[in-house]
Amino acid sequence: MPKTPLHPSPPPLEANDVAIVGAGTVLWFVAFVALLPFQGTLSDHGHGTWPWICLSGGLLGLIGLWYCRARRDAIARSRAAEAATAEQVADGSKNGSTDGTTDGSTDGSTGATGNGTGPATQSD
Repeated sequence: MPKTPLHPSPPPLEANDVAIVGAGTVLWFVAFVALLPFQGTLSDHGHGTWPWICLSGGLLGLIGLWYCRARRDAIARSRAAEAATAEQVADGSKNGSTDGTTDGSTDGSTGATGNGTGPATQSD
């Protein structure tokens, strides 16, 4: 028996991933530019790879920025589609449709009128 009551986990926090990855990418490029004039001294002391590591971090950050922007846009599209679906269901219930469709069909498909001309039954 647990000593504390179990609570449902909270929803995940939304963060601005694009800004976070962008800031990290800028820092990698700043470090590259700052270390580049000292390439000779760094090489003499066995640290000649540091500027190139910073450049690699910046380039990988650009890939991360592309990924985060694509992910953010996909999430926004998904939320818009869910909102549109919820709005259509709400409009369908206002129009007297009982199965959630707005076109009056009873077969559960969208766009078909129940007469065998739906996309699944049409032949090309």
